[in-house]
Parts: sequence; structure tokens; C-alpha cells
Amino acid sequence: QVQLVESGGGLVQAGGSLRLSCVASGRTLSSYTMGWFRQAPGKEREFVTSIVWSSGRAYYADSVKGRFTISRDNARNTVYLQMNSLKPEDTAVYYCAARGSSVVTYAYWGQGTQVTVSS
Repeated sequence: QVQLVESGGGLVQAGGSLRLSCVASGRTLSSYTMGWFRQAPGKEREFVTSIVWSSGRAYYADSVKGRFTISRDNARNTVYLQMNSLKPEDTAVYYCAARGSSVVTYAYWGQGTQVTVSS
């Protein structure tokens, strides 16, 4: 089992920045891929970014490339999502998730943190 706890959400003006954190516990993450997803009101949950813990290789949705950066801290068992140049359309609940790097389905999810970007 992997437990995930997100933090760092809030209200920010368009053009501003936020950094989300996701602390993982229960397992070492060397064989996991960590992801961030988001769900806006009335919309389906969508992929934002992911990082392969062992290699640090990251993947991004086109909508956030160049603005968002995912990173991980091995010592703290924490993954971060740095969000810059935020837009109102980035408003959503952001979820941290984990999956074994050899599988495609994310098995573990955090409770989510609200990000609201005002225009």
C-alpha cells in the first residue's frame, strides 16, 4: 500500500505560481511512477504529468508543457508539481497518484487539493 497526501493548493491570480507537494508513505518508490492528474468541475479527470521515480524521466500533457515542472525528492519521498504562468483553465482539483512502473493503471490516489486561478 502507498499512502499519498497532497498539499499546496490555493487561490492565485492568473500568471502566478503555486507548488504542490505529495508525500508518499508505505513503500519505497524506486519501482513506481508518480503522476499528477486534475479534474475541473463538470469535466473528466485528466493527466497532467508523471515522473518515473528511478530515472527521473518526466512526461507532460501538451496543455502544461513549458509551464509546469514535476520533480521528486528521494530523501523526503515527495513529488512536487511546480506550476508557473497559471491560467484560469488550470482551475481544478489536483490529485497525486502512484503506479508500479511496469503497469499502466494508477492504483494509489491522494485526496486531492484545490487549485483556483482567478482572471
